[in-house]
Amino acid sequence: MGMTMTEKILARHAGLAAVSPGQLIKCRLDLVLGNDITSPPAIKEFDKIGRPVFDREKIVLVPDHFAPNKDIKSAEMTKIVREFARKHEIVNYFEVGRMGIEHVLLPEAGLVAPGEVIIGADSHTCTYGAVGAFATGVGSTDMGAAMATGDTWFKVPAAIKVELTGSLPKWVGGKDVILTLIGMIGVDGARYQSLEFTGGGLASLTMADRLTIANMAIEAGAKNGIFPVDDVTRDYLKDRVTKPYEEVQADTDAVYTQVVTIDLNQLTPVVALPHLPENVRPVQEVPETVIDQVIIGSCTNGRIEDLAQAAQVLAGQSIHPAVRAIIIPGSQAVYLEAMQRGFVETFIKAGAVVSTPTCGPCLGGYMGILAAGERAVATTNRNFRGRMGHVDSEVYLSGPYVAAASAVLGRIAAPEEVLA
Repeated sequence: MGMTMTEKILARHAGLAAVSPGQLIKCRLDLVLGNDITSPPAIKEFDKIGRPVFDREKIVLVPDHFAPNKDIKSAEMTKIVREFARKHEIVNYFEVGRMGIEHVLLPEAGLVAPGEVIIGADSHTCTYGAVGAFATGVGSTDMGAAMATGDTWFKVPAAIKVELTGSLPKWVGGKDVILTLIGMIGVDGARYQSLEFTGGGLASLTMADRLTIANMAIEAGAKNGIFPVDDVTRDYLKDRVTKPYEEVQADTDAVYTQVVTIDLNQLTPVVALPHLPENVRPVQEVPETVIDQVIIGSCTNGRIEDLAQAAQVLAGQSIHPAVRAIIIPGSQAVYLEAMQRGFVETFIKAGAVVSTPTCGPCLGGYMGILAAGERAVATTNRNFRGRMGHVDSEVYLSGPYVAAASAVLGRIAAPEEVLA
């Protein structure tokens, strides 16, 4: 019996010839990730073990959720992370000024590669499946133990095959693909399964599209999302990844619990209505919805390609006077390129504010908290009740095109309404 991409990677890291769904295995780890919220409790557990870190080059610490520090408590948390990094000489500690949103930063910095097993104390660690790695989120206790041992236990997930055909139409991006999929199968439709993307439609997906899609695999309940390595992947990796890596392809006789087919040609820009990512509607079918705020950024859509889409819509336009538009580059490199390409000037002239890289508003942390009764269109990944502020606020998820158009018109809108 053949194996899926995920099964092959896990088998290799467990030192086994083959694995099957439901099997409990212990795998060596290529990378362990933590941020300013999840690392402090992990460090507390690590200290109880009384061992040195397993590899100071394979631990990555990124203060990005409440950094730059928003208050005394966040300052104390980042101090714990900073002091741990110094004490153990952690190579990949990213201080403010060099940091970025972790799931934008790590692929950009070439720290993740095909065939690797990566865990992070953040649920959107599954982002790295875009480069053909097995990557998944874990709790802080697991992170703490892994920093000492360099391995962890997994239950091998079954897999869903997502067959993509056709090519992306104008105004449609990776966010529309993954929201459409979640709308089809639901927020628990892939619970503890691997979402494995394949098909001829992959050719039309940029790496930014793939990173967005893999990032939100967890929003369908998946253990991980993963893409095969192709020329798009190799082109992205060639100037970033210097370490050796091993590409993995699924066997032709691999077993899947189901096959979901999505014809990319048929997709249109979509919005996920409150309060679940599965409440997906084509933007043209959403009743007129007046908004108060727009967020463009996050680990889901904070890359330069996302800012380029927003800039395309906002060029020569003005943000609606009743809307607060907040644009957050995903890393310092993205910020710099956005400046060089004139996007920051476009955003400011349109009436938006441009923030330093941070997760900030996505988790209701800071830099854009909603009051009771307010509505936001956001390119973030979750729209649970109270996710971005007051429990009586509302978050509508979309891609950058729709978010930018909505900022201009003051209501949920399609990009062609602005660029008719």
